[in-house]
Amino acid sequence: MGCGRVGSTLSRNLEARGHSTAVIDTNPDAFRRLGPGFAGVTVTGMGFDRDVLVKAGIEHADAFAAVSSGDNSNIISARVAREQFRIENVVARIYDPGRAEVYERLGVPTVATVPWAADQVLRRLVPAGSEPTWRDQSGDVRLDNVYAPFSWVGHRMADLEEAAAVRVAYLTRLGKGLIATPDTVIQEGDYLNLFMLESTAEASHAALDAGPEAD
Repeated sequence: MGCGRVGSTLSRNLEARGHSTAVIDTNPDAFRRLGPGFAGVTVTGMGFDRDVLVKAGIEHADAFAAVSSGDNSNIISARVAREQFRIENVVARIYDPGRAEVYERLGVPTVATVPWAADQVLRRLVPAGSEPTWRDQSGDVRLDNVYAPFSWVGHRMADLEEAAAVRVAYLTRLGKGLIATPDTVIQEGDYLNLFMLESTAEASHAALDAGPEAD
């Protein structure tokens, strides 16, 4: 629901991955953003109108995304999709971060556009490494990307995780992404993607920099 820049891009990307999509928008001219090659369904109307949703095929849908420019329209549409049509995979774009938090607690996954954009800009303004790549909605968990400190080269991934209180989500080695196991041996040049708690991030980075304790 919503055929602005986000909705049209999302629809094209889904179609490129082999999915069939239907797009709803109140303005029929908005469908021009989909391009001449779009093979999906377009429906003019309100995304929270039951008849419009049925016309778009929601009764056979696997997922629903509400990405119009209005918070109210997005959340109402998302709730109708989930509560009346039993669509399990639903997400709504919300500009107001306060509302986004409330709806997350109500079980409606949201993308809080303003906080995310502000965080992305902030990470490009401040010194490298001082801001994480990603924070979860609660602000308790963060994702940091770091090159493996030289002192950890030759040690097991499990030892690094235990010493720094982190979890290695995956690593990039020689340009190839890898899922690490506890016995993966760290090599020079490994680029680590680390989950850690915000409350212990400073201590985690200190442990990474300090290296393993001497046997």
